[in-house]
Amino acid sequence: MRLTSIKQKNGGRNIYLAIAVFVFVAFLLTIVQLREMERPLLLLERFFRHGGWLEIVFIAAYGGFLGYQMSDPARVPKYRRLSWFLFSVVFFSQFVLGLLIDTIFLMTGKLHLPIPMMVLAGPIYRGQMSVMSILFLSTILLTGPAWCSQYCYFGAMDGIASSKQKRPRSWSKGHAFKWTLFFLVIFLAWLFRMLGLNHMITTVLAILFGLIGITIIVVLSRKYGTMMHCVYYCPLGTLVNMLKWVNPFRLQIDENCTLCMRCTNHCRYDALKLEDIKNRKPAYTCTLCGDCITSCHHQSIRYKFLGLGPNSARNLYIFLTVSLHAVFLALARI
Repeated sequence: MRLTSIKQKNGGRNIYLAIAVFVFVAFLLTIVQLREMERPLLLLERFFRHGGWLEIVFIAAYGGFLGYQMSDPARVPKYRRLSWFLFSVVFFSQFVLGLLIDTIFLMTGKLHLPIPMMVLAGPIYRGQMSVMSILFLSTILLTGPAWCSQYCYFGAMDGIASSKQKRPRSWSKGHAFKWTLFFLVIFLAWLFRMLGLNHMITTVLAILFGLIGITIIVVLSRKYGTMMHCVYYCPLGTLVNMLKWVNPFRLQIDENCTLCMRCTNHCRYDALKLEDIKNRKPAYTCTLCGDCITSCHHQSIRYKFLGLGPNSARNLYIFLTVSLHAVFLALARI
């Protein structure tokens, strides 16, 4: 099925991309549905027999609708934030329902803390991978840094908080801090495992780490207009910055750029400072969210993927990120 840009009369949206997303999401979730498991991964299947098939149709249709809207670059900022917020609401709602009503809403029935840092530190401390760790790594392989702009359940809150300011600001010491914290978390997770530290102690420390993160979102992200939690604090975000290069997707700034700096006001990831634009590529904190593209009146910011043209590369990126978002909406829970 073609993913090249086919502009429609209604704002450049691409119906073929929407159909491709619907089919792909339905295919992936069908594989999940057909697996014989004592505890089905699709939530509706846990409530009534064949409920998973109904969920597949609903989630695939949602993915197709989202792909249709986001195929128009001008609609990406709005629908990316809305879908990201929806993902966060569904994720945390299932967590609360699992705690207060029934463990049927949890992935395995066992409680895990909904803190992004645990996706990194948890496997190191436990010595084994989790479902969330596998989902996280799959996003890196398929969509590079999209975890930090469409899938992270904390990131949606950070995005909302940072949007309160019209112009984002950088934190001069932020990058040194984030790398120090990243290696500290890895070391402490390993050390706690070696010491056999009590689970209660590690849980309290993880909760404290999460509360500090929420405070950063509420206070600093609102103040600076930059996603301070995601860019400077979250160790998982730092891991994304490191691993995203295994994926071929890139954003590039071509020679038509006039250094007008309009794109800087649309970037909440501190990735489009003057020196970055002069270097013709966003900084390593870029998540390929695409919010900056329509801000450029000269169409200088473009997606790049191997030998594909800019429109095809962008449509492929939208196809993959929206499809994974829809699949995660059905599968990602504590």
